[in-house]
Amino acid sequence: MTTLSPATAPTEPEGSPRKPALGSSHPAARHRVRTWVYRGLAALAVLAMVVGTVIAFRPKPVVVEVRAAARGPLLVTVDEDGSTRVKDRYTVTAPLAGSLARIERHAGDLVQRGSALARIFPSASPLLDPRSRAEAVARVAAAGAAWRQTQAAIGRAQALADQAGREAARERSLLAAGASAPRTLEQAELEQRTRTEELASARFAARVAEHELALARATLGRLTAGTGPDQMEVRSPVDGQVLRVLRESEGSVQPGTPLLEVGDPAALEIVVDVLSGDAVGIRPGARVAIERWGGDSALQAHVRRVEPSAFTRISALGVEEQRVNVIIDLDEPHERWATLGDAFRVEARIVVWERADVLQVPSGAVFRHGTGWATYVVEGDVARLRPVTIGKQNGSDTEILDGLRAGDRVIVYPSDEVAEGVQVRSR
Repeated sequence: MTTLSPATAPTEPEGSPRKPALGSSHPAARHRVRTWVYRGLAALAVLAMVVGTVIAFRPKPVVVEVRAAARGPLLVTVDEDGSTRVKDRYTVTAPLAGSLARIERHAGDLVQRGSALARIFPSASPLLDPRSRAEAVARVAAAGAAWRQTQAAIGRAQALADQAGREAARERSLLAAGASAPRTLEQAELEQRTRTEELASARFAARVAEHELALARATLGRLTAGTGPDQMEVRSPVDGQVLRVLRESEGSVQPGTPLLEVGDPAALEIVVDVLSGDAVGIRPGARVAIERWGGDSALQAHVRRVEPSAFTRISALGVEEQRVNVIIDLDEPHERWATLGDAFRVEARIVVWERADVLQVPSGAVFRHGTGWATYVVEGDVARLRPVTIGKQNGSDTEILDGLRAGDRVIVYPSDEVAEGVQVRSR
């Protein structure tokens, strides 16, 4: 490369125009540079906007939860709360009116058949107001006078009877001696019998007057205390335990007043009320699992009886429901559930249908489609609508009779974004 010295460098003719050198600070050159820079930046901005718009409007895969259809056992159960109760419960009531002594029995006490549970005494006489007391005093006086009158009548009848007896004896003596007629003796004997009957009648009247006097004195409260008041012991009808004491304090009771409940806690049954629609599918002998009863594991039981009559109950939401009682017997030995008592709360799972090997999917994967059922199946990364035929459902899983095969991946709880042909991505 040849370097020219300033002395040998070519010179332009004098008077010719001079061109600005590259990188010169001439205004025109700077203007052209800025113009191209602005144009480049604008092109880049437009390109970025186009790319952003394409990315923004490009469909994104919908995130879904995917489960695989699988074969396995399926149980259909009716799950309801229930309570225990003693099978043979006896409510001991007061057999008659009176004054109940304080019951000394307590819940849980062991009792034997025929042992005393309660005592009932006669009720005390009511208090008398001044007018009633005056009337009672007058009745006592009248009854006393009547009794004294009967005593005088007895004395008079006794004297007449004795006189008639002597007359009859005298007539018999005269008739034997021939000094009297037989007719006279008959009249004397008739008079004797009449006076004897009058004496008996007077004595009966005296007894009536004596009882009336006692009644009047009882009303006034003047009877003297005897050997002790009468009492009646209410006894246990069976061997068992006292379940509840319904009337503990003493006081007046009427016939039929409940006093205690007696039964055997070792003979327990479980009562579960279910909806009448669920009760239709429950059969006697159905397998039952008793859960949340307080033990470590569920208790095995079976349905003994489904009651034939329903009753109405208001739910917590205020809806009227027709419920049916299902009676369940425990199959476990008593030692396993010995801590269970009367009216304890439990949860029962009554098996109404079960199969050992069925094709099933989560219940959230199937939904109504037209007049049937359908599900979304993931093929590759695309959702495909698949009509299916379902069988039994237990709330968490659904039996698939037709439309799917084991291993097919289905979308659980598909959102509104899921549709035929939409790209999806498993969560």
